[in-house]
Amino acid sequence: MSGIIVVHELDTPAPVRTGKGPAQGAGAPVRQVHAAPAAPGTTTEPGPRTLCGKDTFAMEPARWTPSGQPGSPWYPPQEANLVCSSCDAVMDDS
Repeated sequence: MSGIIVVHELDTPAPVRTGKGPAQGAGAPVRQVHAAPAAPGTTTEPGPRTLCGKDTFAMEPARWTPSGQPGSPWYPPQEANLVCSSCDAVMDDS
């Protein structure tokens, strides 16, 4: 599962960082959990679109990293009820 970044679609727009300190809007509830390919040349930043085709610009990368172990989920287990079914279907096919 290398090259997959887990991203959170938030209920509010992505936090905007204005200098030092926490980003404004940080801690917004997660609406849905998506998978995105890593941006070219990096292993920590999502590419421009999720596997289901949504724009990742307003999404936040999750702290979760898929393990790549057979049978392990690509998403954080505690967020299983928030997983995008389209992203999950693509991940199941890979």
